[in-house]
Amino acid sequence: MLFIPANRASWIERSPTFGADAIILDLEDSVPVHDKEVARKNAASMIASLANAGQRVYIRINRLKHIYDFDDILAVTISGTEGIMLPKVSSLEDIQLADALVGEAEFRHGLAPGSVVLAPVLETAGGVVKAYDIASHPRVASLVAASAKNGDVARSLGFQWTQEGLETIYMRSSSVAAARAAGKLAIGGLWQDVHDIAGLETWAKGNRQLGFHGELALHPSNVAVINKVYTPSDEEYAYYSRMIAAFEEAEKEGRGALIFEGDHVDLAHVETARSIIALYQEMNKK
Repeated sequence: MLFIPANRASWIERSPTFGADAIILDLEDSVPVHDKEVARKNAASMIASLANAGQRVYIRINRLKHIYDFDDILAVTISGTEGIMLPKVSSLEDIQLADALVGEAEFRHGLAPGSVVLAPVLETAGGVVKAYDIASHPRVASLVAASAKNGDVARSLGFQWTQEGLETIYMRSSSVAAARAAGKLAIGGLWQDVHDIAGLETWAKGNRQLGFHGELALHPSNVAVINKVYTPSDEEYAYYSRMIAAFEEAEKEGRGALIFEGDHVDLAHVETARSIIALYQEMNKK
């Protein structure tokens, strides 16, 4: 999911060429206060053309002192918007409030109830602790647990960011568990040294190993690296294909387990192999 500052109209126009599964038109932190209205108008005016080009579109809205910005919500809850990204979510009550506001916007624009999903971002200690409650809301489609350097979540949790990421292992792992338990996507990130491609690849591999489905990106040059990391490789496909074939042969012989290339393998391992094969086949349709 690639962030595009919504006050940069030319960047929005080019975004379908960047290769991201989804773009996030940002109305929040990457937009100066004096450009908020321009960003909102740009986003609202360009969503339809992006969707018509096959681009999945999310909008990160602003949070005010007491509620999410209803002017933002009303402007972008329109046909072509897949979802709204909610910053600084701390509790289920935040989701319930956003659900009501988006529901009202859907009604005013003649959209089917529930047609625009939510992607809450865990940027507070309260949000991390209550991740499962947040993820379980029916309008939530994905849970974003991006452990950004010196960002809101770092300040709230008090961690000192390192590339190794030991200080955020609990936050990231517990958020993955919460998202997956609720049947939602777990989205990680956020690599900020956008020109350090090798560092990005290492970071993304670590997040994939923790169980994330994908992650946020700040720069178009980072998209290909993230896509590569999260797509099963040809080598993985070949390995798991061999595993499945060997298991099926063992089953014909009346065995439910075998030693495959040095490892004990039974049905649980084969089910994992089949899920990876299915992901590989889905990704390679693109």
